[in-house]
Amino acid sequence: MEFRTNSIVDVPSQLTILPLRNAVMFPNTIIPLTVGRKRTLKAIELSLQQDNNLIGVFAQKVGAIEDPMEKDLYDVGTLGRILKVIDMPGETKTVMVQGVSRIHMEQLVETEPALLAQISPMDEEAIEEDPHVQALMHSLKEMAQKAVELSDNLPTEAAQFIQDMESASGLSDLVASNLNLPIDKKIELLMDTDLRSRLRTVLEVLHKEVAMLEMSKKIQSDIKKEMDRGQREFYLRKQMEAIQKELGELSGEGSEADELRKKLEEAKMPEEAEKVTLKELDRLSKINQQSAEYGVIRTYVDWLLDVPWSVRTDDILDIQRAEQILNEDHYNLEKVKKRILEYLAVRKLKKDMKGPILCLVGPPGVGKTSLGKSVARALGRKFHRVSLGGIRDEAEIRGHRRTYVGALPGRIIQGVKRAGTHNPVFMLDEIDKLGSDWRGDPSSALLEVLDPEQNFMFSDHYLEVPFDLSEVLFIATANITDTIPGPLRDRMEIIEIPGYTQEDKLHIAKGFIVGQQISNHGLSPEQISFDDDALRKIIDDYTREAGVRNLQREVASVCRGVAKQIASDESKSLAITADNLRTYLGSEKFYSEIAERTAKCGVATGLAWTPVGGDILFIEATMMKGTGKLTLTGKLGDVMKESAQAALSYVRSQAVNFGIDESLFSERDLHVHVPAGAIPKDGPSAGVTLLTALVSLFTGRIVDHETAMTGEITLRGSVLPVGGIKEKILAAKRAGIHSIVLPDKNKKDIEDIPAEARADLTFHYINQIDQALEHALSKERGKGC
Repeated sequence: MEFRTNSIVDVPSQLTILPLRNAVMFPNTIIPLTVGRKRTLKAIELSLQQDNNLIGVFAQKVGAIEDPMEKDLYDVGTLGRILKVIDMPGETKTVMVQGVSRIHMEQLVETEPALLAQISPMDEEAIEEDPHVQALMHSLKEMAQKAVELSDNLPTEAAQFIQDMESASGLSDLVASNLNLPIDKKIELLMDTDLRSRLRTVLEVLHKEVAMLEMSKKIQSDIKKEMDRGQREFYLRKQMEAIQKELGELSGEGSEADELRKKLEEAKMPEEAEKVTLKELDRLSKINQQSAEYGVIRTYVDWLLDVPWSVRTDDILDIQRAEQILNEDHYNLEKVKKRILEYLAVRKLKKDMKGPILCLVGPPGVGKTSLGKSVARALGRKFHRVSLGGIRDEAEIRGHRRTYVGALPGRIIQGVKRAGTHNPVFMLDEIDKLGSDWRGDPSSALLEVLDPEQNFMFSDHYLEVPFDLSEVLFIATANITDTIPGPLRDRMEIIEIPGYTQEDKLHIAKGFIVGQQISNHGLSPEQISFDDDALRKIIDDYTREAGVRNLQREVASVCRGVAKQIASDESKSLAITADNLRTYLGSEKFYSEIAERTAKCGVATGLAWTPVGGDILFIEATMMKGTGKLTLTGKLGDVMKESAQAALSYVRSQAVNFGIDESLFSERDLHVHVPAGAIPKDGPSAGVTLLTALVSLFTGRIVDHETAMTGEITLRGSVLPVGGIKEKILAAKRAGIHSIVLPDKNKKDIEDIPAEARADLTFHYINQIDQALEHALSKERGKGC
């Protein structure tokens, strides 16, 4: 398109008419028109016969009309000058027409052979020099400049031509002709003879046009960038897939996102977790696989999808079957089995009950951990064990925040994932050995886990989505309860598991240990056998423990020795008896030294409780010349030292009744020692034993070597009850004690001890220390006393 300014011409009263389809011609513009209609060709011919080559160009209201009449044309048009006519193939011509000025069609005069109309000129109402017009013109030039720069359809020369234009009217018409407006809107601009109004209208429309062009340009730029990046990623992914196929690392069809979405459908997550997963999947699909963030999000999504939100096992609530399994796996432990069977019975009657939090407390080796496995087998549930011993970091329980490198969920969520079900039997082993430091307090993090009123909404720091733990059956184990924090202990049901008696160990050895160790060492029952006396000798002379772990090790040692002999063809089968046991285990590790140790005055046998079961305790007292000073050794705790002070004070206060020379307290120094000096000892239960040892020292009467005692004393000579009675009595039984002195208020604890453990034992229940001395001290004097 060419751009020219018009010169003022005289408008004739009559003009031939050129009807224009689907376009409007403005003054000050030149447009090429393709002409093919007969009347239009005739109009061109008649116009060229005139000296000035003028013609009236009027737009049709409806472009489809082939032979338009007056009613089919707009009455406002443009006076045009024909500049050039070019013959085209066929009966068409291309006519170059220059717009000159606005004209108005009064009426048609002729319709044949061409349209001839009566014409009147249209004068503009504003003058070019008007400051308002000049300001509008300046703004229009700036906006037109932007439009040319943004448009791909306008030549760059147009920008310079626009800047060079001095006519405001010409500028408005030029810009209006290039605006993307409907025919009727362009006719309105053509009809507007007020230059200021027309400039303002054109400027408004052009402003919108420029805004659209800018937005379109930005969209095209963004799309191009996205397409370039998408094409690059597409080619890279295709190359990666080809490489993976060659390496055999690519399995299945479809993208990772598709596979993850399929897993999401199968996971049947809660609504909140599903929303989070979908959000992360959307982020994942928009991130380059090579970026560091991709790996972090992918790991997080994998964890969300792998956690068993809805996978659960159906409980087998057969009480008889469960009892049979518990009896098969464990001997005795009736109290624990009774509680587990009660749980199953209630579960059978009430399907939606919240799982209890059981805590099995007892010495090592009594079967606490294996009980959890038996419960899982009886219920038909998956079993998972996690050891809490030595854990000091709270994040081990609740997980790490995803902001940290290498973050993972805590051990609870990890355990549930490994179990693969929503309702496993979850064993928290060694819960009494949790630590705490500057990294946090894991026991506090466990408060939510082990509270049925809270754990249905357990929040792991890594997942950040609530997970329901209410169906998990938690079983904790501990050796002692003293080190378990109070709030945590309050959330658990404590079940005490005492040590085994000699008969218990014999049954366990015959029913479980021997057969297992024979199989573990590649032997058969025909190649090796143990008689009861051999097993009893192992229990009494080689082990001396509350549990059965050392018993298991000693039986394994025998099996290894027999396996060596059979593998060397030295023998084909062997029977292990008490007589040949030394061949495989060597000399006895334990022997009774009570009679020897208590043959002198000042020595008494006490009973002690330890985290690994009960034990006997020798307390020795001696005196030498001095000033009445008391020395205590044997790594004693503060409570035990105070018990020794209280015992001495009571002896001094009752010296006359005991027949003791009071001058000894000021002329002699006392030394009380508890052997096994490297082992820490504490507690008030040695009070009776300490006092008995002191009275024995001062009176010269020895303590009965078959008698052991326990109990706390007061300064008034009263004896108070103590704990750990069952463990202490079992320790006395193992050591060959036959007479036991106990506080009277501990009589109720004897009921929990099996009858075979009480056999051959005599119990003396006391309220005052004098009663203990009557049972413990013999009439004879000790050697060297």
